[in-house]
Amino acid sequence: MPSTDLICVGAIGGAFGVHGEVRLKSFCAVPSDIADYNPLSSEDGSQSFTLTLTRPIKNGFAGRLSGIATKEQADAIKGLQLYARRDQLPSLPDDEFYHADLIGLEVVDTGGTTLGRVKSVQNHGAGDLLELHGPNLPATVLLPFTRQIVPTVDLEAGRIVADPPDGLF
Repeated sequence: MPSTDLICVGAIGGAFGVHGEVRLKSFCAVPSDIADYNPLSSEDGSQSFTLTLTRPIKNGFAGRLSGIATKEQADAIKGLQLYARRDQLPSLPDDEFYHADLIGLEVVDTGGTTLGRVKSVQNHGAGDLLELHGPNLPATVLLPFTRQIVPTVDLEAGRIVADPPDGLF
């Protein structure tokens, strides 16, 4: 199971204005909390930034990153995902999970039959979906991540127990 000490908390949408500010999308439950998790880094740790939010804008925030002073520098990091160390983030209640903790977990049905592994966690507006893949699946399957359909997530065992709707598999 891939375990990481880094959690993706946001992404750069490009330059905002001409003075080095960036457009920022926050993936935090409370979007403005992203600024509380400084320093933020690229996934490989090669770049590290201190973030200061300057104002809310449509679909996110405008902000300043340390070391980014021009529009050209801001445009050069468009699409960069920003990561915080796990120990900077709040601990979660028992029924909430960081997406990074779910990826790679084995998914079994209530009879113990392997359904697949979690490839990604997606949300298209109606709730989280677990994207499953596996050797017995002709294509990936999207499993609704609700308490009814996914009654058990056991991070220590690296396993999710699911009770999928009839016909999904």
